[in-house]
Amino acid sequence: MTDVKMANNKLISIVTPCYNEEDNIEELYQRVAEVMAAQPYDYEHICIDNCSTDGTIRKIKEIAAHDKRLKLIVNARNFGHIRSPYYGILQSRGDACVLIASDLQDPPEMIAEFIKKWEQGYKTVLAVKPESEESQFMFRLRKAYYRLIGRISEVPLVKNATGAGLFDRAVVDILRSIQDPYPYFRGLLCEIGFPIALVPFKQPRRRGGITKNNFYTLYDIAMLGITNHSKVPLRLMAISGFLLSFLSLLVALIFFIAKLVYWDSFQLGTAPLLIGVFFFGAIQAFFIGVLGEYIGSIHTQVRNLPLVVEIERVNF
Repeated sequence: MTDVKMANNKLISIVTPCYNEEDNIEELYQRVAEVMAAQPYDYEHICIDNCSTDGTIRKIKEIAAHDKRLKLIVNARNFGHIRSPYYGILQSRGDACVLIASDLQDPPEMIAEFIKKWEQGYKTVLAVKPESEESQFMFRLRKAYYRLIGRISEVPLVKNATGAGLFDRAVVDILRSIQDPYPYFRGLLCEIGFPIALVPFKQPRRRGGITKNNFYTLYDIAMLGITNHSKVPLRLMAISGFLLSFLSLLVALIFFIAKLVYWDSFQLGTAPLLIGVFFFGAIQAFFIGVLGEYIGSIHTQVRNLPLVVEIERVNF
């Protein structure tokens, strides 16, 4: 197999974002190595650590001391679940780059399927989870979000994609040229426009460690997908504002006429006033919140901060 790999002379880069995955990192490394041992390609395995506070970095260094194919980037601080994986992809140097999570919920054995699709000519391959062993509430919530973003997005997006997949060097080179400081990665892949091959799988439950996805991180991804790929909310706000203004004017006119006709007996009362004030106040607060999301996205782009700041590299 070694002679075949030398003759093939192609390199597969495998990128794994890590944060407090001490319980999973050794098994991940072994399973990736087993998968790649059966492939006719050489590989590098890049772990980008988001400033873990447990023993993750120590364990990766111990393995890297014996296997130079395992490489490590340590971030100066936790740069979040969006920027760090994207930065890791940009550091790859292979003919193709595979992104695989460190929590083992995206099984490393899928890498073989990714490579098959790549060999068939696909430049982008994505893992999708039509089924999952996670909480049914969260799974259905995610599916509802994907349906929503799919309907309002200006480009067709892949439903139920986990982010794991394979990306040809041509795709990675395009990503390098975009220079987005806070990218919605799954949306960018669809924006690029290459045909996307899908690898469906049933996502298992996390076996070790604690999930890093909380309500805020899921909300962050959801709003990023909407603000980066759709103007529909802004247009709905404009249309709703116009319709509500017309409705308010109509109601005011009706009350004015009723008062003129029934001057002595017609009283407006406080209930309609309170209902109207609270209703329009809630609508305005919602609209301002949506506008704030778009303005926040613009602010992030204007600042143009680096994706990640490193403090250490190993085996590069």
